[in-house]
Amino acid sequence: MLSVGTILKNEREKRGLLLTDIEKQIKVREKYLKAIEDENWSFFSSKIYITGILKNYSRILNLDNKKVLAFFRRDYERKEEVKFKKKITSAYLTSETKKLLKIGLVILTLFFILYFVFQLKTYFSPPVFTFLSPTKTNFTVEKNIKISGKTDKDTSVTINGERVYLNKENIFYYEFPLNEGSNKIIINLVGANGKKASFEKSFFKKTP
Repeated sequence: MLSVGTILKNEREKRGLLLTDIEKQIKVREKYLKAIEDENWSFFSSKIYITGILKNYSRILNLDNKKVLAFFRRDYERKEEVKFKKKITSAYLTSETKKLLKIGLVILTLFFILYFVFQLKTYFSPPVFTFLSPTKTNFTVEKNIKISGKTDKDTSVTINGERVYLNKENIFYYEFPLNEGSNKIIINLVGANGKKASFEKSFFKKTP
């Protein structure tokens, strides 16, 4: 019984044409034309592409493309075993590739989980504070000392009840007057999430 591939091949050879001749006329690469004649349908990504080639191939050979397509549908399109190659399918992935993809997916999932946990911790935690200066606590002749510290962005800072402001590096500076004896400084911080933190430090001044 005649099939679509046989019909096309026989007619082409009858006319003394090579596959390269057909390739030039319908602009379809020779390997696809050969797959058509060999009825290697799994070579193609979709049956729509096959029918397009069949129409053009039939036209060049002066064959009735409707009859050619009818042969194709009769012999192949209705058969369950005809499966067209998909562009991307796990069947084409090696076991090693699948293993690497699974590992990558696990790592990506863990990354998002850790990032989510970090964001939650950051949201529910009080602002982080680092006292920068001065590094010593005992003074003799200084009338004022420069207090500086660093904290989180958008944190509200007050020192002994007085509001101070952060610069672009999230650092604040404050001139603190020193009196004889012990001088206590209280730094209160309120983060952007409303969480509070405080820091206390004492400085001592003794006249020589």
